[in-house]
Amino acid sequence: MSESKRYFLDVSYKGTRYHGWQIQENAYTVQEALEAGLSTYFRNPISVMGSGRTDTGVHAYSQVCHFETDQDIDREKFLRAINGILPKDISINSIREVKTNAHARFSAKNRSYVYRMILQKSPFIEDYVWRHYFNPDIDRMNEAAKILLEHNDFECFSKIHTAVKHFRCEIKSAHWEQKDGELQFHITANRFLRGMVRAIVGTLVSVGLGKREPEEMHQIIESRNRENAGKSAPASGLFFSRVEYSEDIYLD
Repeated sequence: MSESKRYFLDVSYKGTRYHGWQIQENAYTVQEALEAGLSTYFRNPISVMGSGRTDTGVHAYSQVCHFETDQDIDREKFLRAINGILPKDISINSIREVKTNAHARFSAKNRSYVYRMILQKSPFIEDYVWRHYFNPDIDRMNEAAKILLEHNDFECFSKIHTAVKHFRCEIKSAHWEQKDGELQFHITANRFLRGMVRAIVGTLVSVGLGKREPEEMHQIIESRNRENAGKSAPASGLFFSRVEYSEDIYLD
């Protein structure tokens, strides 16, 4: 029997009809659909481990997960076949062999999200954006976003009753930009808490609308109280956009 090999998959998905990434009882998830497709292709049970969890309705441009198999893989044939098996709202973009100790979650250096907001109605992208009726001040939002980099405990932006040992995250960058008729928020950190990005976006938009001052971000973060932050932005506008790894984990 061939020795088992570990592979990283780069996966995109539209999260609208899924209850997030992680398998759970009585709910259809991206991980469940992906494992079912892989198990069909390899004709053996296949489990995957993702680089992070996305909540219900959240999308991914580039989610990474790993799996193992002792079967030989013709990559071109695999990608063509597996994308024919998977639902139309999930695609595998690439497959790479990695060292057997490489881990999609624990080997990740940084993770990035992008949040998309539009100010004019567009029936073609409603599932992928937050349609907002007022125009927030992007300069005020960026002033507030810079304050995120001065802190490392973000309990105030976390969903309550989560099974985490601590609420510390190292945010590397956070900024808003106007692009292609949208307001887009980009954020990169070593890790994220459950609901964190959507809570940050909701809080920053309240700053952009003049409901809070940018410097209030200090007090909100230092309070460690979710009730002091803004309402969470809708899941539809959030995309898991990138995961970074050291190149030395790859074998190809």
